[in-house]
This record gives sequence, C-alpha cells and structure tokens, in this order.
Amino acid sequence: MSTQSLATADGEAQYLTFSVAGETYALAIEGIKEIIELGHMTVVPMMPAYVRGVINLRGAVVPVIDLAARFGQPTSTAGRRSCIVILEVRGAEGDTLVFGLLVDAVCAVLDIAAHAMEPAPGFGSRIRVDFIAGMARLDGRFVIVLDVDRVLSLQDLAQMATLAGEAA
Repeated sequence: MSTQSLATADGEAQYLTFSVAGETYALAIEGIKEIIELGHMTVVPMMPAYVRGVINLRGAVVPVIDLAARFGQPTSTAGRRSCIVILEVRGAEGDTLVFGLLVDAVCAVLDIAAHAMEPAPGFGSRIRVDFIAGMARLDGRFVIVLDVDRVLSLQDLAQMATLAGEAA
C-alpha cells in the first residue's frame, strides 16, 4: 500500500487518524478495508513480539500487529476504544495480504492538503524515522503520517501470513 492517498482536485488526500500510546498517527485511506471491534485473538508461538496474534475475519486468518510494540514501546493495553484497523496490501508477487493494526482509538478521516505535509524529521520522534512518510500540520499540531510499507515490510507480512496460516 502506498502512503500517497488519492488526491482530490484541490490537492487534498484522505487519511484515517488514530492514536497509539498517546500520539496521533495517520494512514492513507486506500488499502484500509474496515475497522473492527477488538475481540479474541489467538496467540501464535514464535512470532515477533509486535504480533499480538491472529483473528478470524469471516473465515480468513488475519495477523494483528500491535503498533505500540512495533514502535519499540510497551505493548498496548486494551481499552474500551481499542480497535483493529484492517488493511489490505499488495505483496511482491502481486498477491493481496490482509492484516490488522491494533490501535488505542480511531479518531477521524481527515482531508490533508499537500501543502500541509512536511518531510519526516531527522530526530525527535518516538518511532523510527523510516516509518514516517511525513508530518501533517493540522490546527497547530503535527500528526505523524505512517509509511505502512516500511512499518511492516512486505517480506515480514508475507512471512507472517504464511506462519499464521500454518498455525490455523
């Protein structure tokens, strides 16, 4: 999935904003299939620490990634607003991979103008700089726009999907 969202005629693109560990992040809306309530996850042995488990999504095994853990922070504690953002990305061979991102809360879908985007900072972020596609300036604050291809490399996704399928 590309972090470049479908731009409107006036240069705006739509992004889903959500919170993880007290920070606000955004992802381009294309590739986001749905947002579901946090339910039972099955833990899969031998997975990276940021993989919380897998869920059954209408008969499909979907790995769930804890973004806080992926960002090197303590694992998320489920709250009443916690949910899973279901994403669909294209693999290297053109196959479609589906996975979930565990987030503390979904905030809104926002139109972000191209001129409101700043490049990723070289320092000062609580997450790896290569995970950041840019910084969106909204109402005097910054929202971190994630590059989902970097947050989870496609190779990692393919490997997780294979392991999750074997465990099911």
